Order: sequence, then C-alpha cells, then structure tokens
Amino acid sequence: MALDPLALKEEFPILHQEVNGHPLVYLDNAATSQKPRAVLDAMRRYYERDNANVHRGVHTLGARATEAYEGAREKVARFLNAEPREIIFTRGTTSAINLAAHGYARKHLREGDEIVITPMEHHSNLIPWQEAARKTGAVLKYIPLQPDGTIRLEDVERTVTDRTRIVAITAASNVLGTVNPVDRIAEIAHRKGAVILVDGAQSTPHMKVDVKAWDVDFYAFSGHKMCGPTGIGALYGKAALLDAMDPLDFGGEMIEVVELYESTWKEIPWKFEGGTPNIAGAVGLAAAIEFLEQVGLDNIAAHERKLAAYALERLTAIEGITVYGPRHDRVGLVTFNLGDIHPHDVSTVLDAEGIAIRAGHHCCQPLMRWLNVTATARASFYLYNTESDIDRLAEALVKTKEFFGHAVG
Repeated sequence: MALDPLALKEEFPILHQEVNGHPLVYLDNAATSQKPRAVLDAMRRYYERDNANVHRGVHTLGARATEAYEGAREKVARFLNAEPREIIFTRGTTSAINLAAHGYARKHLREGDEIVITPMEHHSNLIPWQEAARKTGAVLKYIPLQPDGTIRLEDVERTVTDRTRIVAITAASNVLGTVNPVDRIAEIAHRKGAVILVDGAQSTPHMKVDVKAWDVDFYAFSGHKMCGPTGIGALYGKAALLDAMDPLDFGGEMIEVVELYESTWKEIPWKFEGGTPNIAGAVGLAAAIEFLEQVGLDNIAAHERKLAAYALERLTAIEGITVYGPRHDRVGLVTFNLGDIHPHDVSTVLDAEGIAIRAGHHCCQPLMRWLNVTATARASFYLYNTESDIDRLAEALVKTKEFFGHAVG
C-alpha cells in the first residue's frame, strides 16, 4: 500500500508553521530530517521517567535506562540485519567512519597499500581516509565517474587491485542522487582481498538495508537523517574486524580491569563506547526505526522515486536550469543550478517564499570541481513531501529567474 504523505505530515509538529508569511515547504531532508511525535515523545518519556546512567547502577532507574539503551542496540541490529554485538553507537556517520579509519585502517595499513574511494564522497568519507593514508604511507585511489555521475563495475575492477586494503564508498550520493551497487562492489573488494566500508548516511533513511546480504564489512549511518535525533548514529562492523580494532575513547565504561600501569578492555561493542553515551539519542533512534518500519521502507523508496521523477520533470522544463546526476535509479533529491545565479541567492529567494533547500558545496568540494561549479542548490525529499511541494519549488524558481533575469540565459 502506498504511503499517504499528508497523513504522515500530521505526525511532524514542526512542519505546521509559516516561514516568512508562507506555509513551510521543507526540502532539506538530505541535511537533516524532521522528527515525528513518536520520537519526541519517546525521548521525553525517557527523561521524565527513566533518566539514569547505564550499565553501572543497580537501582531501578539505572536498570530501566540500561534496558532502553541496549534495547535500542538490538533494534538497530535487526534493522540492518546484524548482531547486537556488531553495533557501536556513535555521534553519527562522521564519527563512525572515523572510528573505522582510526581503529582499523591505521592499525592494519602499511606503506604502499591502497585505499579506494570515489570523487562523489562526502568529506566525512574522504578526509578520514586522507588522514589514514598520510599516517600510514598508504595511497588513495579514485574510481572514475561517468558523465552522469554513476560508476561502472569495470572501472571498479580496474581500480581495486591486489594492493587495495580498503574500499570506502557511499551507498547513495548526497549531491548526485546516485545509488551505488554496494553488493557488487563488495564482491570485487573481497575478491581482491580488501574490506569495504559503506557510508549509509543517505541510504539508511530511504531504502531497506541488509548488511549481510550486501556482505559489507563496515556500515555507518546517522539517526538525524532518518527521523531520529541529532548526535546519535552507529557503526556496524563484522565481529572479527571489531575484535581486531583498537578503541578511540579511553576511560570509564569501556574498561574491564584497571591496574596502576595497564588496563584491559570490555568485549565488543562496549570497548568502543567510553564515557556516558547518548542514551536519550539511542532511545529516540529506536523510536525512529519503529516509525519507519511502520511506514515501510519499500513504500518510502517508491514514494521518493516518484517525487524525484516529478521534480526532474518540473525543473528541467524551466529554461536555464542545469540538473546534475543520473536521470533514473536515484534517491529522492535533485541538485541543480539556475543559470549564473549563485545558489545562496537562489536559496535566499526561496526562503522568502517559505521553501527550505540547501545551497553550497554540500561537503563535497572535489565533486563540485568535477562538476566544474563552485556550488549547487539541492532540494531533497522525504516521506512527508508531496508533488504540491515540488510545484511550489518550481513556481518559486520561476520567480527567482524573473527577479535575476539578467543572470539566466
């Protein structure tokens, strides 16, 4: 059954407001999604009823908090088709990738080893590997992009060699909308003796994820892009790889035995979760997963494909607009430029019409250079958006074009 975006919108209090005298149209979901009442209520209930530190106390509130926190881990594991011990809570995708880059890559890479990524990567899946290469003497290599922003498996085969130790790739581009065949890329990586890390920031909210079926070694995602709170996410890692990794945060909670001159660590996943964790964030993430599962990830994916196709149709009909990325098989976002008008100016005019989009380099400066632009505008959709939202966007872009008529040929 297809989802009803108008009914779902009723679950999001923030969407029922006016901005600059107009009903809000929120089209910046690739940056962060809005939060339904179910998530807000779950976090409030935790703070009002169960707030305590986890794992340490034997009192009732401590037991409740621990049950909620570890229950959230189990929910994340089921959501990804993983085991709970393979789920490490982090601040989000960025910290999850950094954990893998520091805890695994820096320990196992040697001079001359290769790290393979793509030019479409978010800075969060680029800079940690630059640093890992700089610290170890490894070499960064890039899978080339096709003119439409996709990659070919034959280019993956050529780029990944027997010297490759890590392949790090996004499942879905936050600029181009490209959906990468991570299962096929994982097969190539493993055949060449490499491990694969997948940046799932833009895929986890929008499609079913199965880390076992995809056979990925690491998978990172953020809660705030999938109706959950900010400051919470997770790193999935195969248990054997996590066992072989070093922790980053040392101190309370992650230790087993502490002596005066040496200490030992807890088992996975707890050896990676030093200090007091974001318990309320984990509770909110669990509630977000429940919400998304009730809606249905297949329903969300189908709805967003429909919106993306409609947005491409409406925007490409406006003279002077350049749209980037593939025309088919993409996640629900459209990145574009309107003639020579700077994207920040486009975003400012749209904001005056109550429409929220993103403008800038989207933490993808190498990709901007590949596109031969300094910045772009981006409209990104989610389960509560409708075709009428896209109509509002298109109408506002026509107004923008008229206002800056001299800049659009």
